[in-house]
Amino acid sequence: MSQAVLDGVRDLLPTLRQRADEAERLRVVPEASIKELAETGFFRMLQPRRFDGLEADPVDFYTAVADIASACGSTGWVSSVVGVHPWQVALFSDEAQQAVWGSDTATLLSSSYSPTGKATQVEGGYLLSGKWSFSSGCDHCQWALLGGLVFNAEGQVVDFKTFLVPRESYTIVDVWHMVGLAGTGSNDIVVDDVFVPHAFTLSMGETGQCRGPGQAENTADLYKLPFHSIFTGTITVPIIGMARGAYAEHLEMQSKRVRAAYLGEKASLDPFAAVRIARSGSDIDAAWALLVANLREAQGYVARGETIPLRTRLKVRRDQVLGTQRAIDAVDALFEASGGRALAVGTPLQRAWRDAHAGRVHAANDPERALQLFGAHEFGHQIDPGMY
Repeated sequence: MSQAVLDGVRDLLPTLRQRADEAERLRVVPEASIKELAETGFFRMLQPRRFDGLEADPVDFYTAVADIASACGSTGWVSSVVGVHPWQVALFSDEAQQAVWGSDTATLLSSSYSPTGKATQVEGGYLLSGKWSFSSGCDHCQWALLGGLVFNAEGQVVDFKTFLVPRESYTIVDVWHMVGLAGTGSNDIVVDDVFVPHAFTLSMGETGQCRGPGQAENTADLYKLPFHSIFTGTITVPIIGMARGAYAEHLEMQSKRVRAAYLGEKASLDPFAAVRIARSGSDIDAAWALLVANLREAQGYVARGETIPLRTRLKVRRDQVLGTQRAIDAVDALFEASGGRALAVGTPLQRAWRDAHAGRVHAANDPERALQLFGAHEFGHQIDPGMY
């Protein structure tokens, strides 16, 4: 089943590439692109089978994301973050899953996980208020997953939860005017004193332990992997895809380029250009290979019924943030060596450069924090596994 999705996505790549300019002009992924990706089954890849999902291997999901991002960074980014949300919804209570997919299994969700909202405990649930930024693809979605701190009656923080909120209960504020990932429509979401039943919430402490009430119905190993391993990968993989697209574009440009300043020398005959290609290709391949290898290691523990060691989880984050950096380094090297024509508005290479750097500033790509925690664990210091 996954292969059919991958084949369908690859058939769409020329069209997505042609629409990249349109996405930037609209500041949102074109509706036609979302519809066509949905028709391939892409958005169902990590969705439970009992709701017409595929329960696919996350590596297959990441492969599709990287392909999409190689054609259009904004479309790849939105596809990744919207496409991973069914995985988390599968961890919610069955009541919440039925509310999302019971009448329409094609329902999509956006998110903003920073705990910028405030939730107050009331009978049966919570009153949620706040403003959340950077909800990529929200215009295409009917629900939102929002992070919030839970306060008790004394004003003390007692939990950090994800709140599942339907479209009629929040407002989208159009604020997305950016130089990179310009087509992602990552607008603000505003909620004003909305009641969220307890069943429509999920504690981050629980997901940090690879648990969730939805595991009672969704028993596949897919839903026993760490939240932060799966979700941070969805931030790095599009950037790897953008780097692959930049690599292909650079090769095509350089194969035709004649360098007037060097007496008409063909750029492809420049030995230094060949070295740059080799280094960039290795950085891109290493980013992908380590991401896949670490995920396979985690999957192995789950398949054997064993707890995933904290070191493995920290290694996932170590190589995820370094994978982003490797992809960025590759894009930078290729862009710098492409000549002035690469600067022209509308060229794929400059767009990939802008999009990759925009993705780099996501909180999941903060390298020092992830690297420090891995190093501290190697030295034997105690690390809280909840967020990794």
